[in-house]
Amino acid sequence: MPEERPEIWPGAGEDLCYLVGDWRILQLVRGHRWSLDDLVTAWFAAQLRAAMPPARIADLGCGIGAVLLMLAWRFPRARCTGIEAQALSVALAQRSLAWNGVESRCELRLGDLRDAAVAPEGAVYDLVTGTPPYLPPGTATEPERLQRGPCHIEHRGGIEAYCAAATRLLAVGGRFVTCHSAAQIARAEAGAAMNGLAVEYRRDVIPRHGKSALFSVYAMGRTAEVDDRQVLPPLIVRDARGQRTDEFRRLRAEMGMPP
Repeated sequence: MPEERPEIWPGAGEDLCYLVGDWRILQLVRGHRWSLDDLVTAWFAAQLRAAMPPARIADLGCGIGAVLLMLAWRFPRARCTGIEAQALSVALAQRSLAWNGVESRCELRLGDLRDAAVAPEGAVYDLVTGTPPYLPPGTATEPERLQRGPCHIEHRGGIEAYCAAATRLLAVGGRFVTCHSAAQIARAEAGAAMNGLAVEYRRDVIPRHGKSALFSVYAMGRTAEVDDRQVLPPLIVRDARGQRTDEFRRLRAEMGMPP
């Protein structure tokens, strides 16, 4: 129980925030925090595997553990592994796992997702997820806040590196669910193809009616295992008045969030 473990409670400069259901996540007040990308990626993965719940899930570059926790909540029988290179983020995520009582079936590994040794078990995961950074080094100013640089800028590879890692880890019939900038669709598709993957589904995410898509979510499988390829209708988060759309309200409800 959290009350019996004072070390997992938030300290100075930390928040304990609601995530999904009655689960919570630890975040730095002035650090990287979970976002719409995380929520939509986890939801898209959950939708994809709802009829065939995964037994094993890996989340690449898991950061503070948002997608990992959302999927662990959504699939209570799954064993989940998060891989993350920032020690500070791993430490926060580990405490969040403890707070939510899932240490026995969720683990975190400190390491670079490009290093095969960080996941030596190889191709055993039914579902692999990842929310890679979108910006190549030199194309944007480095964020000053802790953790945020590698979450936005590709210090350890971008979508191509995530696709390569997913290919190593996917079990037969497994799927890789990821997101990337809507301005870089061709790059995401090329990153998949160069690593033996094909995009099975793509869905663009529009933050507000009338705006351009902000990012896209993808479901990928090994090329030989993907029979059909579809671009789904866009997900619009808010209507022209700035209110949540009915579909986004349903998404939140499916992920255990309050109205």
